[in-house]
Amino acid sequence: MKCKAHHLFVLTALLASATGLAQGYKNPIIPGFHPDPSICRKDSSYYLVNSSFEYFPGVPIFHSRDLVNWEQTGHVLTRESQLKIKGGNMWGGIYAPTIRYNDGTFYMITTNNSDRGNFLVCTDNPCGEWSDPVWLKQGGIDPSLYFEDGRCYMTSNPDNAIWLCEINPKTGEQLTESKRIWEGTGGRYPEGPHIYKREGWYYLMISEGGTEYGHKVTVARSRNIEGPYEGNPDNPILTHANRNAQNNPIQGVGHADMTQAHDGSWWLVCLGFRTHNGQHHVLGRETFLAPVAWNEDGWPVVNGNGTISLDMKGVKTLPQIAEKDSPDWDFNNPQLGAEWNWIGNPTEENYSLTENAGHLRIKGSDKTLDDSGCSPSFVGRRQESIDFQATAKMRAEGNGNAGITVYLCPFAHYDLFVSGNRLKLRYRLSELCHEEDICQVADGFIHLRIKGEANAYTFFYSADGTHYTEAGRMNTRYLSSETNGGFTGVYLGLFAEGHMQADYDHFKIRFEQ
Repeated sequence: MKCKAHHLFVLTALLASATGLAQGYKNPIIPGFHPDPSICRKDSSYYLVNSSFEYFPGVPIFHSRDLVNWEQTGHVLTRESQLKIKGGNMWGGIYAPTIRYNDGTFYMITTNNSDRGNFLVCTDNPCGEWSDPVWLKQGGIDPSLYFEDGRCYMTSNPDNAIWLCEINPKTGEQLTESKRIWEGTGGRYPEGPHIYKREGWYYLMISEGGTEYGHKVTVARSRNIEGPYEGNPDNPILTHANRNAQNNPIQGVGHADMTQAHDGSWWLVCLGFRTHNGQHHVLGRETFLAPVAWNEDGWPVVNGNGTISLDMKGVKTLPQIAEKDSPDWDFNNPQLGAEWNWIGNPTEENYSLTENAGHLRIKGSDKTLDDSGCSPSFVGRRQESIDFQATAKMRAEGNGNAGITVYLCPFAHYDLFVSGNRLKLRYRLSELCHEEDICQVADGFIHLRIKGEANAYTFFYSADGTHYTEAGRMNTRYLSSETNGGFTGVYLGLFAEGHMQADYDHFKIRFEQ
């Protein structure tokens, strides 16, 4: 796809202060399942990537001019030659990526936990096609790159510590032996390492504590890139595991990356999750933004006190530039928008936007939403807010099932679907599955709707798209990460199973932030 990042911006009326800086913003800056953010800058353009685990295409990429408003321009990994992945495994696939820009080239390095481990790809156009993978020797996960004076260094975390080596980023050849440089402050799972240089110091920032409620960001520094590294006496620099954030609606903050803006200010992006319904979260880990200052001893300080909030009022930002909103709900375009994903590598012949113009056609297979390690006939997009309404208009024929789903993984999903001439509601909760017969459906189109709230998903149906009848409701907590584990978040999707063919006229979603 062509890069639209330089002409899809509209200057807003937020340039009110005498300094030309806008005041305040809302977190998360990228809502829904967008974990492990990494950020880089080229001139006054910013690029951000996230991990994608079992979903294809892999590694969503975003562009911004102000660090607050972001547009997804596509994905880094768009071909099976770049991403071999089986679906139905929310612990598999693409782990935390790092994006860096150096000397005219963008690099993305990451781990495919379902393939050969660590690799990198590159491009001169981050909104276009990226190279095929260059595989790397040093193990661990969460690899990162640091460039200096024509040399490229790689960090990752084998053996529960941070290791460093020099590599050739074009070939993947490891040029020096791996060296253990820091073990962190003692928290479990030291990971997500990034190196920065400021005023002669090399800063090594990592995450510890695991990506749950005890997550935290720590930092060390050295005058030599190979160490020894000295820990910040005020570590952690970011965590919500302390008393001062125990009632914060954002929890699990960590896995951060920093950048220096074109005005000289410093900023940090990190993951976190929004809790509801009794300390549960279904949206997955999201991307948050916080300002960074440097204290008199030369250590980074995040947002003054090491916490972040949903409403970052009073924070001076760059002049804000709003992105154009161009949702594709009616399937009239020749391809799906960047927000859509498949579970694993899709069987392409099971999806068509041309066989019935103006509709998305999905053909079922012998793979179902309950099946692990495969790619069922499913396409969906992330649930981006706790409150939402999603409506599909569809027509199905054949011997199987087709409809809409609230999907976390093969053992946790709620589905409203047509099966033969019957409308059915299905709840899959690990080994428990309940299927309820709702009513008979007539030939032709039917409208199916999901309404999401903090405590429940409620399902509706309609023959005319105006008058809706409730089909059932289910508690949100049974699709939460606390209930099921894993590293992903809920998707709102369309699917077909068995010898069934479904034509979807539209899938309209309204998120309420």
